[in-house]
Amino acid sequence: MTSPSNTTAAGCAAPDQSAPIPASVDLNRETVLTGIVQNAEGEPVGGAYVRLLDSSGEFTAEVVSSPEGVFRFFAAPGSWTLRALSRSGNGEAVVDATVGVNEVALAVSPA
Repeated sequence: MTSPSNTTAAGCAAPDQSAPIPASVDLNRETVLTGIVQNAEGEPVGGAYVRLLDSSGEFTAEVVSSPEGVFRFFAAPGSWTLRALSRSGNGEAVVDATVGVNEVALAVSPA
């Protein structure tokens, strides 16, 4: 078994969400959805499951936010829903993503 690289989240194969966007990513051609999951007090929520849903509500992908609450998806331009599920609560945000970096505020609150 090989040890995880420094760009892989500990304990899983998902990329480290707080690592810088790789230099090989052409932000003039690719679409990135990124942000920080925060609780009602504005504190980052690490370990939240952040789901990416397409415009019809279908599940597309999921990542776990970094200890700093950071998440990132590479997607196509268009309408996306981001849904966060955490011990601090749940939250949702809709974004109309364009080519380049799309910053998304994703707040969670208890149900």
